[in-house]
Amino acid sequence: MVVKLSKAEKKVRYDKKLCSLLDEYGKVLIAVADNVGSNQLQKIRKGLRGDSVILMGKNTLIRRCIRFHAEKTGNKDFLNLLPLLVGNVGLIFTKGDLKEVSEEVAKYKVGAPARVGLIAPIDVIVPPGNTGLDPSQTSFFQVLNIPTKINKGTVEIITPVELIKKGDKVGSSEAALLSKLGIRPFSYGLIILTVYENGSVYSPEVLDLTEEDLAEKFATGLSIVTSIALAISYPTIAAAPHMFINAYKNVLSIAIATEYSFPHAEKVKEYLKDPSKFAVAAAPPDAADAGAEKPAAAAAPVEEKEEPAEESDDDMGFGLFD
Repeated sequence: MVVKLSKAEKKVRYDKKLCSLLDEYGKVLIAVADNVGSNQLQKIRKGLRGDSVILMGKNTLIRRCIRFHAEKTGNKDFLNLLPLLVGNVGLIFTKGDLKEVSEEVAKYKVGAPARVGLIAPIDVIVPPGNTGLDPSQTSFFQVLNIPTKINKGTVEIITPVELIKKGDKVGSSEAALLSKLGIRPFSYGLIILTVYENGSVYSPEVLDLTEEDLAEKFATGLSIVTSIALAISYPTIAAAPHMFINAYKNVLSIAIATEYSFPHAEKVKEYLKDPSKFAVAAAPPDAADAGAEKPAAAAAPVEEKEEPAEESDDDMGFGLFD
């Protein structure tokens, strides 16, 4: 015979379970469970079995358990969960990779019909085409101002129609029409709202960031810090190279404009006096090598022309008298 527990005993058992999960797991996903059925939730539990545990319950009870556990253990990080317990939410305790767990949870979404009074989570657009309904059903379309025509004994929608906008309540006419058309416009599942990890709380969008995204954001932040530091003349590691270069340019400008000089300035002054030196110095190595090879190449044909001349003299008989 199964012993039925009282409410007080159930709360004690729930408190022990929640406290044990808080001690064992350091990562928690807070998920909204609106319109999620028990069968669907059971499938999600099965899919996450192994390294994750889903805990549902009343928010007031969860808050009380977390407060008592934080006072008992002295770990105040758990208190960061309290502001997140709003609405119909559940806690997913996990030891696995947060991104992989959130992707696994997102797989378990099921289609749902548009019920009367439900707040539409997305825009509902009825596509054009043959509905398969007989002409007697045109009253539904007329009430909703949907343009139709009769084609081969059935009602056909002429143009796509935005039937319900996101955030609007579903009316009886819209729900009846979608039901007749066999359209299940909505899909429901656990939606991750917030991530808790070892005392830190952040948005689940952070889980989608790649290394390239982090490098890009870091570079953007670094450029902003450098710009501010240069604008207020405040030395930082990021701005130091730019400050040294700017200071060198200032000193060089003064040296050029006055008789003051230093080794690097002397070289610049020489270039300014004789720009041709700068042209030679700025020439690429390949161009210099090509210029050096040209005289040798020009001399080579001269030698080749002299040798045939000597051979031609011998051929003409100057060597016959020897």
